[in-house]
Amino acid sequence: MTTPATDQEEGGGRLRRSLGFRDLVVYGLLFIAPMAPVGIFGTLQATSHGAIALVYVVATVAMAFTAFSYAQMVRVVPQAGSVFAYARAGLGEGPGFVAGWMAMLDYLLIPAVAYLFSGIAMEALVPQVHRWVWTAIAVVVTTGLNLWGVRAAALVGFLVLAMEIVVLLIFVVSAIVVLVTDGAQRGWASPLAGQGAFSMAAVFGAVSVAVLSFLGFDAIASFAEEVTGGSARVARAVLFCLALAGVLFVVQTYLAALLAPMSAAELAANPAQQGSAFYDTVDSAVGTWLHDLVATSKAIGAAFAALAGQAAAGRLVFAMARERRLPPVLSRVSEPSGVPRRALLVSAVITLVAAVWAAYRSDGLDRLVSVVDIGALTAFALLHLSVVGWFALRRPDGAPPNPWKHVLMPLLGLAITIAIIVEASGTAQLVGLIWLGVGLVILAVQGGRDRVGGGPSSPNV
Repeated sequence: MTTPATDQEEGGGRLRRSLGFRDLVVYGLLFIAPMAPVGIFGTLQATSHGAIALVYVVATVAMAFTAFSYAQMVRVVPQAGSVFAYARAGLGEGPGFVAGWMAMLDYLLIPAVAYLFSGIAMEALVPQVHRWVWTAIAVVVTTGLNLWGVRAAALVGFLVLAMEIVVLLIFVVSAIVVLVTDGAQRGWASPLAGQGAFSMAAVFGAVSVAVLSFLGFDAIASFAEEVTGGSARVARAVLFCLALAGVLFVVQTYLAALLAPMSAAELAANPAQQGSAFYDTVDSAVGTWLHDLVATSKAIGAAFAALAGQAAAGRLVFAMARERRLPPVLSRVSEPSGVPRRALLVSAVITLVAAVWAAYRSDGLDRLVSVVDIGALTAFALLHLSVVGWFALRRPDGAPPNPWKHVLMPLLGLAITIAIIVEASGTAQLVGLIWLGVGLVILAVQGGRDRVGGGPSSPNV
């Protein structure tokens, strides 16, 4: 059995164990962003017929299956490659590459979306400077922090996360005060039951969009080789981060829905108003000062959500390069900082190009947002299959699988993930198929090379 440490030495470096439980949760929540529903609040209100809080309850439960599968696999494959390493171990080399390749699409584009959000927010505050400039500045600053070292990035990230949570608490307290003094705009149960006729189909349709708010909690697993205290700590952090994010999302959307000046039907009839619906709610119910505070928080928070995403992308590239699935030169670790500097720089350049390109286009944000989830969802599907493959089929320790934990739960998670993929936009599905096709071509080429040259090492488990 080859240990992760041996493999790291062969790959040209060793990731430094310096992260604790708090650091992992910080990275996860930074990537998710505590106020992630702000940008899609109006869309979800319109799509779900007003049952937006219920949408996030259902989405949290749906994503809990994925978090559970991550927690199972990180305990037995505590490696930086996350789903790439898990699928290699549970399903084999080919599915492992496909899982890593599809996850890479998500890890490279989600930071680009976050950087663009930051640029748009800063342009609103300082309109004299074009959004692409702010977007590029955000990429440069956060890349510098990631190259400085994982501990430094985690510390600065913790401070930014604390700021975001304070702003969220200010919103919650202000909303409660307004509700107590002035009352709600609509029924107290409407954020859960909807406005007018209830439609579970509409709720599930909105869930396919709401899961975008959660993408990022899985990035915690990519730091498995840098955490102190063992892989069980990573598993707990994944589950805790998802649960906390779910509570924050339900609370803020429930309160905002009660205060929203426009009904779900009005938002559905006026799509142009959906993007600013949360800000319009804050402005009308509380005041412009909170509107500006939330906007500033989103501008800063989005940049640091991208910081966490870029760090995860760098570690995925590093892990795939270490296994010779990407150029091996990307598997080197910087001795002073203990981070995969080259892998980080490559992911940063790709993200910078995508973010600045989108910042120049009027439809750039829509194009990016429409495809960011498909890579992660495909990787999640392979993750669930990996749990079954490792515990129920391979059974390296000879122990019988737990039918609930190792078969039923992951298969339910797989079914939910496939249902969400089916509900995704046609553009997202097309881009996902093209990206998958390119990956399969690369895999076929590498398969021929491996037969000639001996192939990559076997999974390190």
